[in-house]
Amino acid sequence: MAQAKISAKAHEGRFCRSSSMADRSSRLLESLDQLELRVEALRDAATAVEQEKEILLEMIHSIQNSQDMRQISDGEREELNLTANRLMGRTLTVEVSVETIRNPQQEESLKHATKIIDEVVNKFLDDLGNAKSHLMSLYSACSSEVPPGPVDQKFQSIVIGCALEDQKKIKRRLETLLRNIDNSDKAIKLLEHSKGAGPKTLQNADGKVN
Repeated sequence: MAQAKISAKAHEGRFCRSSSMADRSSRLLESLDQLELRVEALRDAATAVEQEKEILLEMIHSIQNSQDMRQISDGEREELNLTANRLMGRTLTVEVSVETIRNPQQEESLKHATKIIDEVVNKFLDDLGNAKSHLMSLYSACSSEVPPGPVDQKFQSIVIGCALEDQKKIKRRLETLLRNIDNSDKAIKLLEHSKGAGPKTLQNADGKVN
């Protein structure tokens, strides 16, 4: 009888310890789950800061190269450029880096995709129109929506092999490049228009040409 009681108490002790360990393990797992949510929120916030930095730099650069900047006095342009450069300098002091975890295949896919985009960018000065068309086909390859134009199938297969975060960054880079090209086109057209309209205005003022 005494032996039976001892065995029962020993068994009860093991049961209590096992139950306590399970509860402790469950609490630890719950804490880690909560921390994982906070870690992902931190990465999302840092990524948002990265994107905001890119947008700010693009906007400052766009203002510096806008048609309005060409149509003001040299003194005003110099003063505005000083302000723009100061803002750009302060923006560049913000350093945020979100590293993406990649396997070897994803690393290779990212290098390949980056090389293709860089090659197109290097052709801007030689043939801007053709480079823009090529960029559009690359961008269509990254879009989940029905593309308005041709899709670069080879580039699409390469991008699919990249990590999800890298896929988003590739798409954002292409969007930025296309916006810069559009802004350059508009600036050139405005400049050509202003040059063409100048003589006509003077001719009309003289009453010699309608």
